[in-house]
Amino acid sequence: MQFKVPQFLDIEDKIFGPFTFRQFIYLAGGGGLCFVLYKAMGLLFGFIPMALVASFSLALTFYRPNGKPFINMLEASFKFFFQDKLYIWKRRQTKINTKQKETEKQKEVIINTNEPTRLSGSKLKDLAWSLDVLDLKKNKE
Repeated sequence: MQFKVPQFLDIEDKIFGPFTFRQFIYLAGGGGLCFVLYKAMGLLFGFIPMALVASFSLALTFYRPNGKPFINMLEASFKFFFQDKLYIWKRRQTKINTKQKETEKQKEVIINTNEPTRLSGSKLKDLAWSLDVLDLKKNKE
């Protein structure tokens, strides 16, 4: 037995001409509010509030950032601004400057030279190379 799987579930039906029910409500509400502002304030004083209401109504109806309705973005912004936030501080390891690294290496060399240990050939070459590098940097400064 085969069943029909419904498709296009995210597409709303066009009820009022080219508009869905939700788009029609946004447009009708914005138009009605603009009419009330016009009657209450007149055209001269009510122009700016009417323009704001009309632009908000048109944005709710037609603007789709990232393919989602504008009302979803408004909801997310209200949640972000008015919801409690939890800030967690994690301590990061600080990066050591090259000069600090050099001084630490010098301290290690001094500590290693104070110990009565035998230096093998490779350790002696490493120590001689580090001293040569340190002397060259002192001459440049």
